[in-house]
Amino acid sequence: MATKPLTQTTGRRKEAVARARLRPGTGVHTINGKAFDQYFPTAMQRMIVTEALRVVDAEEAYDVDATLHGGGVTGQAGALRMAIARSLVELDPDARPALKKAGLLTRDPRRKESKKYGLVKARKAKQYTKR
Repeated sequence: MATKPLTQTTGRRKEAVARARLRPGTGVHTINGKAFDQYFPTAMQRMIVTEALRVVDAEEAYDVDATLHGGGVTGQAGALRMAIARSLVELDPDARPALKKAGLLTRDPRRKESKKYGLVKARKAKQYTKR
């Protein structure tokens, strides 16, 4: 981390929190000190993370250094996608309409529903026995 980042932004989804730092570079992603392909093994997760960069055609323009914690891998991918989108808006305000149209700047408000007493989970009840 010799060079100073251009921007540092936060993205959240479910319980996951991502802090992304963008620097001008060649498109190298480092997540929690690991390589991008090593941290996100499936192609779907990698596609979600790089979506914001694809929308503004800047896949090879920036290096991303991210810190992720909380949640699961898919939630972390969504959080990082939002953090990258916010960074791109900070760097280039003209990119905002395209990112907003793609829905990358909107925080996903969905949460896990709380468990109710007398039930097994939020809505699942114990099996009914007639006899």
